Amino acid sequence: MFTYSPKGTCSRQILFEVDENNTLRNVRFIGGCSGNLQGISKLVEGRHIDEVESILKGIRCRNNTSCPDQLACAVAEYKRSSAK
Repeated sequence: MFTYSPKGTCSRQILFEVDENNTLRNVRFIGGCSGNLQGISKLVEGRHIDEVESILKGIRCRNNTSCPDQLACAVAEYKRSSAK
């Protein structure tokens, strides 16, 4: 399980798994707007990490970021950490 601490959003943590095909599994947000974040989690479930990153990157809410944007950041950090 990969854990990411978002910056500038109401959610406090983003947790997810990436399977052997680089698809997202078990995406969970801790804190934030429950209904919206459950919806985002279901919509990205089973999608390739590159697709999720490109679709969600740059979505803005307050503080010049958003929970979807922070999920894109989390995926990017996951990719950097798994490349080592």
